[in-house]
Formats: sequence, C-alpha cells, structure tokens
Amino acid sequence: MQTNVLTTFPAAGLLRQRELVSGGWSYLGSSQPALEATALAVMALSGQGREEAYSSGTAELLRLQREDGGWPAFAGDSEGSWTTALALCALNGSSGSISARERALEWLLRERGKEGHWFWRWKFKTADRNVRFDPDKYGWPWISSSASWVIPTAFSIVAIKQFTVCNRSEASENRIHLGVEMLLDRACVDGGWNSGNSVVYGVPLRAHVEATAIALLALQDEPRSELIQRSLAWLKKQAARVDSVSSLGWCILSLFVYQEPIEALKNRLVAIVGNGRDIRNNATLATGLLALKCGEMIHPFVVLR
Repeated sequence: MQTNVLTTFPAAGLLRQRELVSGGWSYLGSSQPALEATALAVMALSGQGREEAYSSGTAELLRLQREDGGWPAFAGDSEGSWTTALALCALNGSSGSISARERALEWLLRERGKEGHWFWRWKFKTADRNVRFDPDKYGWPWISSSASWVIPTAFSIVAIKQFTVCNRSEASENRIHLGVEMLLDRACVDGGWNSGNSVVYGVPLRAHVEATAIALLALQDEPRSELIQRSLAWLKKQAARVDSVSSLGWCILSLFVYQEPIEALKNRLVAIVGNGRDIRNNATLATGLLALKCGEMIHPFVVLR
C-alpha cells in the first residue's frame, strides 16, 4: 500500500484550523503560541496546499524572534531557548529570511550548555562523579544557563549544518564538531540515546526512542561508526512496536534519511492519526504529518553533503 498525500488532508486541514487568531500554534488549545508547535506546523503545512497557513506561520516565526537572534519557548518568554534550532530548520526550507537566519546562527554559535564554562567542567571532572561523561564535549541546553541535553544538541547541529552547507566557517565547523562529539560521548551502552547522560550513579540508562531518532538525524552525514550502526539497529527494532504518534513520527523521519524502509511504518501511522481529531497536541499532530509526507516533500531535517 502506497501512502497517498491526500490521506493526510483531513489532519492537515485540522492543523490549519487550529492556527491561533494572533498567529502561530499553541500546544493544547491555549492562546499562547508555542514555538515548537509553530515551527513544526510551518514545516508540516509546507507544500500541502496550505500556502496561506505556511506564509502566516512563517511571518509569526519572524515576529517572535528575539533581538538577540534566538527564539523563546513560548511567546512572551524573557530568554531564548532550544526552539531557536527548530525555527531555523523551518526557515531553512525557503530561500528567504536570510537576515533572521543569520542572526539565529549567531545565537546558536554563542549558546552552549553550562559545561562550556570552565567552572562547571572542573566540577564535573573533580567533584561530581554521579554522572559519566566528558564535560569538555558539550552541546546545547533546553534553556540558557543549564546543562547540555541530547535533543536540543541534535536539532542545533542539524540547523547549523543546513544553513552553512555552502559556506561553513571555522566557527560553525568547530561548533558542529563539538556537538557531534558530545552526542557520541553520551550514547547509551547498548546503543541509542537517553535524554541526557548514559550512566548515572553507576547505572547504565536505557535509550529513549525520540532522543535516539533525533540524535541520528544530527549524525546522518557523519561516518557510519559502529555506534551509529548499533543505534540505528536499535531504533529499527523499537519502531516496529511503537504506537505513539510522536515517537513513531520521529522514527520515520530518522529512518528515512538512512534509506531504511518506512512504508509499513507510514501505513501504521496513517491508521493511528486518522482525521487527527484525537491528537490534541499540535506539535504531535505536526510531527505525524511530517512523517507521513516523507518521500513526498523535501525532508525538513535532511543534511546535504
């Protein structure tokens, strides 16, 4: 069975209807735009016969960008967050908004987990032995002044790789390399990624589906190391039994860029999504739509070599 793009039409129409009057999308029906939901909705409605929604969503993203180049997690927040990477990925899908994207890049190049500060590197190396990782290898936090986490780091790597693909500076190259090193350092013992660290209090942590799928997106153009191959095999095994729209969606988006078969997974996702009315979270609905469009649109997280 070949997934037809029209199958996603009811859910895409529903996502369009849920756009806030003020612009953007919230998570669960509030009046406050959430940047994650807005960025994912903009990507999901691109090329779906929803040009008006795509344009208004893009305009809302540009309106919500902070003066320092970052984006808040929610409209009205006083600081930038990990959603800067998602917003940049959404804007990378068009040839416009160069100034906004350049400012976002500069923000991402400046931002780092608190391990990037010498004091915290010293602390993790000498005083705090409850976690196991190399603090010299740091990525990006969820919010400023906190530690590096896997998902924000992975999205930041993808966003920077996409925007600088034809003009990579020494600064961007170094930041990408450091983020990749952080992901490789924090992989779980049996492959895949947890949300942050691989071992806590001497206990190996289990990998999480979404963290693993998104980390693999960041590593798609890196050499296929044994760790990446082991993590990819783990994700394929988990994807066969995942029934969460969000988790299955990220599995499909990740496996596609590794040229793994995804049609059976898409067919299962079609059945779960249905008309979308049972999916209250707009970020989840948008992720499901993006996964269903794999192979029928330019992948929003693909990294060109």
